Amino acid sequence: MAARREPRRRSSDTPSRVLYALPAIAFALFIVISGGLVLALGLIVLGVTALHELYSIMRRVRPVDVVGFLALAGMVLAALYGGDRQVLLVLVCAFPVAFVGTLLRPRRQNASWAVAVTLFGALWIGLAMAHAVFLRELPEGQGLLLDALAATFIGDSFAYFGGRLYGRRPLAPDISPNKTLEGLIAGVIGGTAAFWCAGLYQDWLSHGDALILGVLVAIAAPLGDLFESLFKRDLDVKDTGGLFGPHGGVLDRLDGVLFSVPMAFYVAVALGLG
Repeated sequence: MAARREPRRRSSDTPSRVLYALPAIAFALFIVISGGLVLALGLIVLGVTALHELYSIMRRVRPVDVVGFLALAGMVLAALYGGDRQVLLVLVCAFPVAFVGTLLRPRRQNASWAVAVTLFGALWIGLAMAHAVFLRELPEGQGLLLDALAATFIGDSFAYFGGRLYGRRPLAPDISPNKTLEGLIAGVIGGTAAFWCAGLYQDWLSHGDALILGVLVAIAAPLGDLFESLFKRDLDVKDTGGLFGPHGGVLDRLDGVLFSVPMAFYVAVALGLG
C-alpha cells in the first residue's frame, strides 16, 4: 500500500507582511498627526505613486501621466487651501488639459482611451486624497482620519486571517477568487470593532456614532478592494507594484482607503461631527 502523503503546509508570509507594514504605519501617523501642508504633500506623494502604478499597468492605451499627476496634486492642494468648489474646478480643468495633452503627442492612437484612463485615475485616486484632507480638516479630523485608517487596515487583516482560517464560500470568484464570504464578515467585524474601540478613548465620539462610522467604513473598505481587483483581473495582473513586498504596490495598499476615507468624511458630517 502506498504511503499516505501529508498535505504540504503553506509557509506563512505574516512576518514579512508585518515588516513591510511598519514603515508605512509610521509614515501615515506622521503625516496625519502633522496635518496641513505636511499631510497634503504626503498624500500627493502617495497619490502620484499609486497613479503611476495604475498608468503603468494600463500603458497600452498611453494615458497622459503628467496631466493626471497635476490634477491629483491640484485637487489635494485645493482641498487644503480652498474647498469643494475649488476641487471641482481643478477636476473640470483636467478634462480639456487631458485633451490638449493628447493632441500634443506625435502619435494619437487610442486617444479616446488615453483621455478616459487619465481622468479615471484622477477621479478614483485624486478625489479620495482630497477627501482625506477634508476629513483631517474637520474639528476632530485627526482622530477621525486615524480611526478610519485603523478600521480599514485592521479590517483588512481580519479579512485576510479569517479567510485563511475559515474561508469556504467564494465572495466574488470572477473578480477575486481568494476572497471569501467568511473573510468579508471577519473583516467587517474587525474594522467595526477597531473604530468602536478607538471611540472609547475619544470623549467627543459617542458609542453610537463610533458604531455607525465603524460599520460603514468597514463595509466601504472591502468594496474598494474589490473595485481594484476588478481592474487587475481585467488586465491580468496580480499586483500593481512591488514597493510593499507581499503587500504589493501603493495602490494595492490604498485600494480600501480610497473608498473608506470618503465614506468616513460624509458619515461624520451627517452625524454632526464636522
